[in-house]
Order: sequence, then C-alpha cells, then structure tokens
Amino acid sequence: MDDDTGTRPLEEGLVSDFGRNLSYGAYLHLPELLSAQHPVSRPEHHDELLFIVQHQTSELWLKLVLHELRAVCARLAADQLRPALKGLARVKHIQRQLTDQWSVLATLTPSEYAEFRSFLGTSSGFQSFQYRAVEFALGNKDAAMLQFFGDDDDARALLADQLARPSLYDEFLRHLARHGHDVPTALLERDVTRAHVFTPDLVPVFRRVYEHADEFWEAYEACEELVDLEDNVQQWRFRHLKTVERVIGFKRGTGGSSGVGFLRKALDLTFFPELYAVRTEIGR
Repeated sequence: MDDDTGTRPLEEGLVSDFGRNLSYGAYLHLPELLSAQHPVSRPEHHDELLFIVQHQTSELWLKLVLHELRAVCARLAADQLRPALKGLARVKHIQRQLTDQWSVLATLTPSEYAEFRSFLGTSSGFQSFQYRAVEFALGNKDAAMLQFFGDDDDARALLADQLARPSLYDEFLRHLARHGHDVPTALLERDVTRAHVFTPDLVPVFRRVYEHADEFWEAYEACEELVDLEDNVQQWRFRHLKTVERVIGFKRGTGGSSGVGFLRKALDLTFFPELYAVRTEIGR
C-alpha cells in the first residue's frame, strides 16, 4: 500500500489500450446487456429493476442448462457416460443458483409488487420458452405448449426441435440397453415427442442395478445423478411456489393461470418415475 496516497500501485504490463485489444466489456457485450432492462411502470417503481434482473438472469442460466443438457444427451448417445455425468454435475450447480435466486425475489413485499404488477399486462414466466425447452429435454413433453409461442418463430422452432429429440431419460435408457440391461423394447422404440409415462417393467431393471451396485457401478451412479437432478427441479418448483405465495398470495397469475394452485400441481410432475418406484422395492 502506498503510504502517501492510500492506493495500491498498479502492476506493470496491465493492458489499457482497447482500441486494438479486446476488452472485458466488448467480449461480454456489456453495453447491450446492461441496457436491456426497461421498466414499464409509470412513474417508474424502484423495485421493478429487481424483478427484471431476476428473470433475465434466470433466462441466462436456463440457456446454459439447455446447452449442457443437449451435450449430455449427445454424450450418452455416444456411450460417453463419464463426460455425460460431468455435464450433469454442472447442471446441478446451475440449478442451485436458480433456486437460490428466489430468495432475492422474496425480498419484494406484496405492497411493493402491487405498485407495478398491473403494468406487466399478460406477460408471465409461464411463457418462458427456454424453461419449456428444458422441461422437454428432461422428458416433460407437451406439444400443446407450442401454441403459446405462435408469435415468436425462433422460440417455436426451438421448442419443436427439442420436442422431436430424445429426452435425457430416453438417451440414458438406450445407453443401458446397449450395455446389456433388459430395458423394455417399447421404451426404446417409443414416440419421443410424447412424455414418458410410468412403465412397471422398467423397475426390475433399476432394482438389479441398485442391488448389484458393485457390478453396475457406473449405471448406479448415473441413476443417482438423475435423482439429484429431479430433486433439484422439485426444490426449484417449491421455492417458486412459496415465493409467489409470499408475494401475491392466491391471486391469479398475470398470464391467466390460477397462480399458486397451478404451481402446486407441477409438484406432482416427475421425469424419472421408475427411479423413485424402485426405492420401494429395494430390500423387500
């Protein structure tokens, strides 16, 4: 520390000429990124910026989740299980970030939100096409969701593409089948544009994996990674539900949903039902 000025001397060699060199701001397109927050309340309410930033950062994380899940699916299809599990580990860390963010939004009180909620019109998180694409990637397929993106060609194309791709679970089951596990043929040949439904004949496959973990360690580990993934989704859904309940109570959602009631129903949705069902069978 410089005793005369109280400042730390700068190191030699630090780049300061960005007429020719790439800067941090230019690489990240910070002028565009930081100018993308446009409060619509009039007069502008202080807390609307929090609401916008919360949802914009969530969309950035969702973009990365989808990017990683697609890579995981490709690695499973190529029987590269270890790199696929590395990708899932990254997704799980991102999920924790998304869940923790609800604590920030929960600092918005009902009276504060009421000051600008009416200005949001019919916009709603329900209309997040990236969230829907992530749900599709995990297996919660529903072609009816595309109708909500008729005015956005890019969003609709992304969802249609993800709808037609095998889900994470589809790729995992195909991987197991290629490695000698007796996965029901109907699951290997199913219409991947539809949501997976509980298949009792798959439960014994997972029971064998769990009860002979030493023999099938990689499959066993992958099963637990998928359970972690679903558990994280459910925690995110629950924090979403409780944050909405805390901020708006039982009002209808801006997009027309029943609000808390609609979100509560989502807690019953599962991506990998047989991985939960097998827990009842183990040790019997």
